[in-house]
Amino acid sequence: MGMSPFASDDDDGLMNEINMTPLVDVMLVLLIVFMVTIPVIRHAVKIDLPHASSQKEETKPAQVNVSIEADGTVLWDDKAVSSDELRAKIAQAAQADPQPELHLNADRKIAYEKVADVMSAAQAGGLTKIGFVTQPVSH
Repeated sequence: MGMSPFASDDDDGLMNEINMTPLVDVMLVLLIVFMVTIPVIRHAVKIDLPHASSQKEETKPAQVNVSIEADGTVLWDDKAVSSDELRAKIAQAAQADPQPELHLNADRKIAYEKVADVMSAAQAGGLTKIGFVTQPVSH
């Protein structure tokens, strides 16, 4: 009849082992989730794709160099042309396929109005690609 708490053999004492039931329940739920999702992830549709050539077409358009010199002379590929000849050459170049790229090189001392005239002639003639050629600044 000892009244000490260590003397009784009741179930009121501390549990010394881990309860595995909740851990097993969680593992089974995860197993079921993975079993359901893996076939969905691996699902593939077989389709017949068209075949294409892997070679890149390299049809580079021609370049037309137009220069405006300091005295106002317009050069088409290093040959002096008048404004009427320039418009005719631009119209002829616009008909080419692929359309050439106009590279405009103007002298620093030329008035912007002359450059704008050449640009408007190119636009009116149908040329859509105009590039400006500049000289790098030397220090």
